[in-house]
Amino acid sequence: MNPTPALKFALVTGASRETGLGREIARQLAQEGFRVILTARQLPAAETHAHALRAEGLDVVADALDVTDDASIAALRGRIEVAHGRLDVLINNAGGFYDADAQALTTDLWLAHQALELNLFGAWRMIQAFVPLLEKSPHPRIVNVGSAAGSFGDTTLGLAAHVQNVPIYSISKTALHALTVKLARELAPRRILLNVICPGFVASHPGLEKFGARPVPDGARCIVWGALLPDDGPTGGFYRDGKPLPW
Repeated sequence: MNPTPALKFALVTGASRETGLGREIARQLAQEGFRVILTARQLPAAETHAHALRAEGLDVVADALDVTDDASIAALRGRIEVAHGRLDVLINNAGGFYDADAQALTTDLWLAHQALELNLFGAWRMIQAFVPLLEKSPHPRIVNVGSAAGSFGDTTLGLAAHVQNVPIYSISKTALHALTVKLARELAPRRILLNVICPGFVASHPGLEKFGARPVPDGARCIVWGALLPDDGPTGGFYRDGKPLPW
């Protein structure tokens, strides 16, 4: 099936929760004229969120995706290629393992492996799999959703300063940042812009507002900024609210 020229296609991973970033990223991309493929590990969750966004008049479809499973990724890639012929934007939002108040010295290394599978290798697998479809886009973009928790230079929430420590989460995000730098250089000759974007501390769970969390739409807007960069926009950088962050 040939894609409709007027349409742009965006894929968002990790959109399983009603109050999460994934669903809001999908909403904002659809408002920008994209047909959004909203994904979650469990198809019913993705379908629920896609249905709600379609009720707002937005072009959002649901699909199942487990970014830790090569077969799941390959199956989704095949479906997108048949249905749309290309991909314009990939948002690697799937992530987890926020291990508040844990200690690196005593942490369960099995959990650390699982976190790396999701937070690092999940994005790595997705990029490797979808670059051929992104190369067919006139304006291909990839956003890896990172975190200040993985920053060496952030003096408030960075690796040496985070009040909740989060060793597994922060180290996995540091690795994702490093991957972004390496892949951005390789992808530049293919016209694919790739950046890592920190949405900030967002109220993705009820009650976080009282601790200073910013509204989810504000965090999502940071990420959508990376999807809408002009062709001469930055690549291989670390940003929040369109401004560079310290690695």
